[in-house]
Amino acid sequence: MNDRIQERWPDIPYLPWRDTCSALHLYTQIIGKYRLARTPWVNHSWHATLYPNARGFTTGLVPDVPGGIELSLDLIDHQVIGMATDGRTARFPLEPMSVASFHARALDLVRSLGGTPELHGRPNEIPDAIPFAVDRVERPYDADAVARFFRACIAVTAVLQTFRTAYLGKVSPVHLFWGSFDLALTRFSGRRAPLHPGGIPALPDEITREAYSHEVSSAGFWPGGGAVDFPAFYSYAHPTPIGFAAAKITPEAAYYDENLGEFLLPYDAIRRAADPEATLMSFLESTYRAAADLADWDSALECAVGQPRRPRPL
Repeated sequence: MNDRIQERWPDIPYLPWRDTCSALHLYTQIIGKYRLARTPWVNHSWHATLYPNARGFTTGLVPDVPGGIELSLDLIDHQVIGMATDGRTARFPLEPMSVASFHARALDLVRSLGGTPELHGRPNEIPDAIPFAVDRVERPYDADAVARFFRACIAVTAVLQTFRTAYLGKVSPVHLFWGSFDLALTRFSGRRAPLHPGGIPALPDEITREAYSHEVSSAGFWPGGGAVDFPAFYSYAHPTPIGFAAAKITPEAAYYDENLGEFLLPYDAIRRAADPEATLMSFLESTYRAAADLADWDSALECAVGQPRRPRPL
């Protein structure tokens, strides 16, 4: 592996930083729940997500008393930063602490900016989760692992952004769903989907059913956790078309996980590839192709990948 690829696609084995990753996941939930509490509902919960930026993840501008507040997790200098539209700023360090301490500091930060320090106090999509305010177990903070994870997320985001351009239909932003802690991108066929059965831990079924109200082909990236103890890319379709699990997918390292009902591709298969970006694009394209062909999506929704400064031909 050459130095350029190693820098852009760093090694991020899950197990050595599992406890830090778990803490960071909960911190993104707290920051994301502030946005959720203040932002009008947008289809498929897109109003609740975080977005990659140059230093980590951000809420974007959240409506609040001063006019607006933005909260960001700076994963380079390892701090939480709050900025209000009246010019006020506040911050506190990301360091070893309990979730309860992070929760209290985050609310104090919003309060210091003149905002509304109120949010839903329980984690989502985590079985048997402890409310933030009473989760007093000290958590580690491995700054080096967090920084490498962030670099990987930026590399992944660039490929997802490029893949996003090759579709004229409804398509989501590239965003971080803090419930499941995954970077995700979703294409929609435009047709209604059967009612989702729900049953996601610590998530109301009405939210799940609205999120999956229409047919989707969705792909993204996890750092690891739960049933997957390694960083991986995933791709699935809802509803799952007949024959999807047996579809021919590239690269060879990709496989269908029967328990998850999704295709998986280990992150290490990408970082060790001669051309990681092209290899990841082949996974995104082939899994989408399988979903779209088997479910008979409208091919008129597809287009060539977008190019800088080049308008699409009519």
